[in-house]
Amino acid sequence: MQTASKKVINAWAMYDWANSTYNLVITTTFFPIYFTSVTKHAFGSEIIPLLGRKFVNSSLYDYTLAAAYFIIAMCYPVLTSIADTRGNKKNFMRFFCYMGAIGCSALFFFKGNNIWLGIIAFMMAAGGYVGSLVFYNAFLPEIAVPEDQDRVSARGFSFGYIGSVIMQLIGFVLVLLLADDPNYLGPRITFLLVGIWWAGFAQITFSRVPETKRISTQKSNVFKDGFVAVKQVFNEVKKMPVLKRFLRGFFFYSMGVQTVMLAATLFGSKLLQLADTKLIITVVAIQLVAIPGAILMSRLSMKYGNIKVLMGVIIFWILICVAAYYTANYKLNGGDPEYLFYALSIAVGLVMGGIQSLSRSTYSKLMPETEDTASYFSYYDLTEKIAIVIGMFAFGYIEELTGNMQNSVLSLIVFFVIGFLWLYTALKKQNLSHR
Repeated sequence: MQTASKKVINAWAMYDWANSTYNLVITTTFFPIYFTSVTKHAFGSEIIPLLGRKFVNSSLYDYTLAAAYFIIAMCYPVLTSIADTRGNKKNFMRFFCYMGAIGCSALFFFKGNNIWLGIIAFMMAAGGYVGSLVFYNAFLPEIAVPEDQDRVSARGFSFGYIGSVIMQLIGFVLVLLLADDPNYLGPRITFLLVGIWWAGFAQITFSRVPETKRISTQKSNVFKDGFVAVKQVFNEVKKMPVLKRFLRGFFFYSMGVQTVMLAATLFGSKLLQLADTKLIITVVAIQLVAIPGAILMSRLSMKYGNIKVLMGVIIFWILICVAAYYTANYKLNGGDPEYLFYALSIAVGLVMGGIQSLSRSTYSKLMPETEDTASYFSYYDLTEKIAIVIGMFAFGYIEELTGNMQNSVLSLIVFFVIGFLWLYTALKKQNLSHR
């Protein structure tokens, strides 16, 4: 096998360009601010009555996202079983792409009082995003040899940051031009455009990335086979000491990383009370910093090794959480945290894309050679998405329990510390195996 042509690599990376607009515009900037603003306006407070109980609107946002990720994660084994045995990864990737794009566009009709429309559309968007990623990631070992996977993975993330920043700037201009519109037309049009962008640019990927050949021609029970495949991967991973420990570390530090990225805008908007325009500009800056950050981490991994670099980045994430906690304290004591938040944001940007890209390529390198790549990446994505479910649920629950989001931020340190310890044991096992 050899790495695919530049045309195929770029076409694969274009899916990051297409779907990263959801991750940035919907979950990271515009929609968290929009959701808390319109629900507070519609219900007269931050407390939202739903399903017989009352939720803090920001916690309801966290729970909704966690629920979407959980539902799709539980479907992963079945989906990848179908894709692997029938050789149609691209069809399933296409289905989830369109589901997510429709969900994004449907948020145009969410105005706060129709809370169920907002929740369902948001869950569709989130489900489409995470559902398509398992098939997208599974193409990586099929189009790149191990020594090129760090570079190719980083290219995907770089494409994603560039594309999402362009869409972010378009949305920012719309929000400024329509700032006085009482119906929040600026962000609503942005949600609609994200759906169109996602489905539109994905066509480049669908037209140029080659489909995997069908592995099995026998009829089988895909529901049973999917979970059997996950169990089989689990049993194989248990026999691989480095991969096993890496995945345990990945599980815990993903709880922290993903939660920070998904809740950062709520932190700046609700806790630090920064203006929406400043938050949007900050997120654009984060994406721009993330591009050289991902490339830098790829190069550092070539010199020091993937696991060592990941351990160093986790220490950096712990420092970010500590700094965020004291930034919130500074605000509570009457200070102006604006520039502290900017510094925190730049720090997050430097390591945000790099840790995701390097985690994906590290797993791809450590997994055994197999044609069953979708099942292996299903296991990887299942690990990550369950971590997000736990992280987001814990973040929202601790805020509701203590009445303060800064306690939620501090609690994330526990996840990072456990993740670091597991990576340390993986590194020791890796060093022993190389002797």
